[in-house]
Amino acid sequence: MHAEQAYLFRHALLRDAAYGLQLPGDRARLHGLSLEVMETLLGGRAPEPPALDAADPPPLQPHPTDVAALELAAHAVLAQQGPGVEDKAMRAKQELYLRRAAEYAELTYRHDVAIRCWQQLAELLAGAARSEALRRCAATLLASGRAQAAGPILDQALEAMHQCGDRRLEGSILDNLASVYRRTGRMTEAENTYAQALTASRRIQNQRLEATVLGNLAIVYLETGRMAQAEDAYEQALAILRRIGDRRREGVALGNLAIVYNETERLPKAEQTFGQALAIHREVGNRRYEGIALGNLASIYRTTGRLKQAGRAVEQSLAICREVGDRRFEGVALGNLANVYHATGRRDEAEQVYEQALTIHREVGNRRSEGIVLGNLANGYRDAGHPAQAEQTYLQAFAALRDVGDRSSEGELLCNHALCLVALGRAAQARQAWQAGAAALRQLQRLAALEECSTAMRQACARAGVPPFDEPEERQVADAARS
Repeated sequence: MHAEQAYLFRHALLRDAAYGLQLPGDRARLHGLSLEVMETLLGGRAPEPPALDAADPPPLQPHPTDVAALELAAHAVLAQQGPGVEDKAMRAKQELYLRRAAEYAELTYRHDVAIRCWQQLAELLAGAARSEALRRCAATLLASGRAQAAGPILDQALEAMHQCGDRRLEGSILDNLASVYRRTGRMTEAENTYAQALTASRRIQNQRLEATVLGNLAIVYLETGRMAQAEDAYEQALAILRRIGDRRREGVALGNLAIVYNETERLPKAEQTFGQALAIHREVGNRRYEGIALGNLASIYRTTGRLKQAGRAVEQSLAICREVGDRRFEGVALGNLANVYHATGRRDEAEQVYEQALTIHREVGNRRSEGIVLGNLANGYRDAGHPAQAEQTYLQAFAALRDVGDRSSEGELLCNHALCLVALGRAAQARQAWQAGAAALRQLQRLAALEECSTAMRQACARAGVPPFDEPEERQVADAARS
């Protein structure tokens, strides 16, 4: 052991021994004194924030004590542990600094610290305040990609709300609960719960919450192929956010509206709107959504053949997702990176990164993205000349996409699966798959995607010596009879 290590070890032992020699009451007073000294050195006691269960509270106003809020809360706890100590002022400080520690940790993307502080604070509170502390804990779990863990905590938040009879927070809790359902593939439950949240937000005339719920409901419409409804809901949300001047949420809604433009093949408009969203995220310092916007722009660049730009954008997106602890979108960004690798002929690297993305999607319960990545992986196996392996992976992808009702991705995947079936010599099944996929893409107005799939289908059919599937069926039957 080096001298410095030996010193540190002995110092820790002596410190713990000296601490243990103090009487419990003396220890409690010393912790109280430590708290007061730290507050003095850091500019005095932090101001009291609005009530936790206040309607539409403002964001945390910074104070010098925020960097030490977690330590101050710990001192407040220990200052109350002397015999017969019942210090209401110290209990109030404990609650104050736990809350500030939780909110400061959220701002600095230390999700685990925030979750722990919200849980501890909820144990100290009752009624609507306890309900909101639990909801904030669950919201942080959602932000860090842990939707399944958020569900039981939101159930507790609802129970606390019902016990106190205060329904002001009902819309926010239901909105978060619907997001749990959506992110774990329960789309019908999600849609119904968002509808309840929307009713609750309008009942209390909370326009910011109403816009948030409309935007989240639009995601359900988008992911289940109802593009016109999604676009309408986003437009309603944007109108509200611009009216009340919520620039941060306006950026989020613009980014989501751009996804609708992308899905409906209005690529120039999608790229322009993603750019507007990115500018707002950078203006307001919304680092998490900056990463998401960059990832979405990368998809546009790849689709339009700008592969170098796509690679740079997705690498920036991935770095930001890891910086802010957004595990869910990290998986999406990895899938985008693998798509770039595949498009540039780096198939082995693409396969490895697809597998990494799959691991994350399964970890966080992102069933839709799991299905999309499985489909891309199956396409890679097919293109590499492994149709049997591709076939098994396509079947897994279909199961995931059908679980969440993603008809758009399923339609494109059916067309790609048809090419695999051609390679396996199962032309009749291939024709059925193609016709089902083409019908879905046509219905959803994804005509550019259909044309791209049609070109690949004709090439595959030519190689296999079978009639193209988009010819009239009578012609296909006659050609088959002649052969």
